[in-house]
Amino acid sequence: MNIIKTAVFAAALFSAQATFAQFKQTALPYAYDALEGAIDAKTMEIHYGKHAAAYTTNLNKAIAGTPAESKNIEAILATISTQPAAVRNNGGGHYNHELFWTILTPNKGTKPSPQLEKAIINTFGSLDALKEKINAAGASRFGSGWAWLAVDKDGKLFVSSTANQDNPLMDVVTEKGTPILGLDVWEHAYYLRYQNKRVDYLTSIWDIVNWDEVSKRYEKALKK
Repeated sequence: MNIIKTAVFAAALFSAQATFAQFKQTALPYAYDALEGAIDAKTMEIHYGKHAAAYTTNLNKAIAGTPAESKNIEAILATISTQPAAVRNNGGGHYNHELFWTILTPNKGTKPSPQLEKAIINTFGSLDALKEKINAAGASRFGSGWAWLAVDKDGKLFVSSTANQDNPLMDVVTEKGTPILGLDVWEHAYYLRYQNKRVDYLTSIWDIVNWDEVSKRYEKALKK
């Protein structure tokens, strides 16, 4: 009987622990070599399998046994100022990369939805003007970081750049909002193919941006 009780208790404990946020990498929706022409297979393999994987692993270690373990990633990032550096760096790294993989695609010719296209034109003048603004944000980011297209609390689009693994969801950044597109400008994202030519990388990456996914994220952000 004691053995049965122990087994039941262990199962209940496991179930309770399973409700805590144990973050995992989402499988890539394409092969490592699917983005060749813009991003080479070896870069994708190292970026996803080493760099991004380490952020996820280290995030789980950093939140283990803390109140953050029971929160989703958005909730953690929203109060990141209350967290240690390990949670900020690895939490941002996990979220940013999970978004990054989804807004890339080997499918050619995706376009912003009519709703997003209208917002882009109203805010930036044209899609090309938006690309130029994001590229400028990424190119001018000193050191490592990201360039973002995000939606603010009023539903307006804006472009920003953050250092390291910060993002617009964090309460420590100046320009806050919901990211719908993020371009990684850490050197490990492009150096094997482009070396120090970050601008060339930023120019090429637009050929593989998944506007279907960006549009879905835009519509979801508007509902918040």
